[in-house]
Amino acid sequence: MNVLLINGSPHPKGSTYTALSAVADGLTAEGISCSIKQVGHLAIRGCMACGKCQEIGQCIINDDPVNEYSSLIRAADGLVIGSPVYYAAPNGALCAFLDRLFMSSGPTAFAFKPGASVVSCRRGGASAAFDRLNKYFTISSMPIVSSVYWNSVHGNMAEETVQDLEGIHVMRVLGQNMAWLLKCIDTAKSTVPYPVQGPKVYTNFIR
Repeated sequence: MNVLLINGSPHPKGSTYTALSAVADGLTAEGISCSIKQVGHLAIRGCMACGKCQEIGQCIINDDPVNEYSSLIRAADGLVIGSPVYYAAPNGALCAFLDRLFMSSGPTAFAFKPGASVVSCRRGGASAAFDRLNKYFTISSMPIVSSVYWNSVHGNMAEETVQDLEGIHVMRVLGQNMAWLLKCIDTAKSTVPYPVQGPKVYTNFIR
């Protein structure tokens, strides 16, 4: 089993990476392989609402890694998304990446893969950013993995983040909890079928 961890920070070894590394420590301690990949430093265009992905099964924009990551997540057993907090929200480039990733992949592509989000902030705004990221999972039938506190760390730099002992502990427990859920799902596969969701229903409201 393997978990993909996405670093949405423009800094490859900053506070967000430090948090994700602690999650990875919890996963590997339980025998789960994982890899951390960075996207927060890239220039990611936002969704144009062209609707072409519904026709061709992938995003029509091919000059960034959105389509590549769709394949990576499909191949992974679990997903962790990490972001710094900017104005009480995740990194804008990461949100543009996730908007196009989840829209172009379709509503069931990542269904039943455990997902978790982690955020790093200097001081405040963590809960709002954390909530924003979790919404990608809750619209995609992905079980959300929790820890012993909301998944956030504090610190302006990696050196400060490692001093947030409670935050680092939360990250490690998050990794352990995800490993437990992955093993439970793997054990149940032979006896408990995935739910049959039926066709997607869309309803638009107009005045």
